[in-house]
Amino acid sequence: MVRSEALFLAFVLHRRDYSDTSLLLEVFAAGEGRFPAIAKGARRKKSTASALLQPFQPLWLGATGRGEVRTLTCVEGAGPAISLQARAMLGGFYLNELLMRLLARNDPHDALFAFYQAALAALAEDPDLDTLLRQFELRLLDEIGYGMTLDRAASDGIPVQPDLSYVYDSELGVRLAGSAEPGPLLSGATLLALAAGGRLEAEQRREARALLRTALAPHLGDKPLQSRELYRRWFGADG
Repeated sequence: MVRSEALFLAFVLHRRDYSDTSLLLEVFAAGEGRFPAIAKGARRKKSTASALLQPFQPLWLGATGRGEVRTLTCVEGAGPAISLQARAMLGGFYLNELLMRLLARNDPHDALFAFYQAALAALAEDPDLDTLLRQFELRLLDEIGYGMTLDRAASDGIPVQPDLSYVYDSELGVRLAGSAEPGPLLSGATLLALAAGGRLEAEQRREARALLRTALAPHLGDKPLQSRELYRRWFGADG
């Protein structure tokens, strides 16, 4: 049987109950971007859609409607759910929250979608949570037009040196640190590791986390990220 309905590959970023039997979803999809959708009747006992419409489950979806909220017409699994445990699961929720907060709706980001799918798979296999999250944050900033040049100083374009100290200026970018710099310092080695996508060592993780938090802050606003609060609550640390 030939399917006439065009389906797209997607993930659910967030879901909540809607009316007595339906779900209201935030979806991120290839070729579609981020958009809200209603899954009508998904919570009925005989429906199998609710079990599929979960975060980290790759999906084939069909949708109709041209208004702000679309209606799902087809829900199929596109492979097994990506199993995330403990810190990796909170890392996945963090990625979802970033996408919901930073991406405009109905604006396709296919390269970012592929990167997101690969990041989820890596979270399931690699315990190096910090490196994965920092690379995703950098990619997301680049996608929304605020990419960071980390291997050259913004003021003069001189290549970053691993043994020198730098600071991040939210307006200018990375620059060489002065002798009495008030801001947090970044080692050149940390900046080069981030630029190359390399694994971050212990001190580099702390520096990279502070750098990306500063870079993301203007785009996230004052509302706290729930995934960060959950991490503090569950693991007693700032992740």
